[in-house]
Amino acid sequence: MTTRTLTRRAALLAVTATASLALAACGGSDDGAAHAGHGGPASTAASATATAGTHNAQDVSFAQGMIPHHQQALEMAKLADGRASSARVKDLAARIEKAQDPEIRTMTGWLTAWGEQVPMAGMDHSGHAGMTGMTGMTGMMSDGDMAALKKASGADFDRKFLSLMVEHHRGAVEMAGTEKAKGAYGPARTMAGDIVGAQNAEIQEMKRLLGGS
Repeated sequence: MTTRTLTRRAALLAVTATASLALAACGGSDDGAAHAGHGGPASTAASATATAGTHNAQDVSFAQGMIPHHQQALEMAKLADGRASSARVKDLAARIEKAQDPEIRTMTGWLTAWGEQVPMAGMDHSGHAGMTGMTGMTGMMSDGDMAALKKASGADFDRKFLSLMVEHHRGAVEMAGTEKAKGAYGPARTMAGDIVGAQNAEIQEMKRLLGGS
């Protein structure tokens, strides 16, 4: 075999090897591009999480308003055990505590996660000065209302508690209705729906108790 032939074969082998490497590189690039374009499971999960976590100003206002609203309801409900004469009023008060205390903790968690201010217990129920979302809240008891309720006992307490709590619940239902209509955060809208259903039912229950008192 001549030197020229050997040289030609070596050149052909080199060209073939180079072509194979180029094709392999192109194939890898196309595959990576396909994954980048369509997104893998991790990117899909991240997108879903971002969507589920979306909230707007109404969600913040709902949580910042409903927390003190619930706190006042709890303050009223705690009075029933030592002052109410009706076992049904005491039972209603206990159910209000059981339902609303966990909701306060949940909404506090939302605001903390969003980096928003959390209303503090013991704030002025009638003013809430400087707190976002406090204006326009309905159903909140005045300091005078709360003082009168604390002084009452027996059947007088029952009547005052039921009358005041009906108005308080109506305010919560109104606030929750606004959240359902304008909120963006799924869990907040779900809670708002639960509040509307539960508190409307309790309003009817309290009206029946007032009618029988």
